Amino acid sequence: MLTLNGDEPHHRRFHKLLRFLARIPAVQCNDSPTQGFGTGVEDNDWWVKFDIDIDHALAWHAVQELGFVLNYLSTNERLPTEFKPVSPPPYLNGGPKDYLSWVIECPLSMPPGTVADWLEGRLPQPVDDLVAWGDDEDD
Repeated sequence: MLTLNGDEPHHRRFHKLLRFLARIPAVQCNDSPTQGFGTGVEDNDWWVKFDIDIDHALAWHAVQELGFVLNYLSTNERLPTEFKPVSPPPYLNGGPKDYLSWVIECPLSMPPGTVADWLEGRLPQPVDDLVAWGDDEDD
């Protein structure tokens, strides 16, 4: 379980979203000070970067659910968010298992905690229950 407090390397504005993302099956956390997440603010946008274990049985379910809510919830109810893969040059580094990451970008006008609320209300519930995500046999 991701634990964040005032001594962590992420600004507190990100804590709610990071805690939620850490509960999603296949999202990877680690024991580093950042716990496997990157966060930042540039110009008028904020971003969160993280890894998904592509060998996890629910990895592509997680990508699909996040992509749906963050990129295309509906034609009338779009969020100002963008969810996409990011990678350094594969020919210089290696394959997706080690070098593919995912980023959520959003204007500062929608705080990360609000994005967490949107995800929590629309992803399988409870989000950390593997059964709620269904099985992988339909792929």
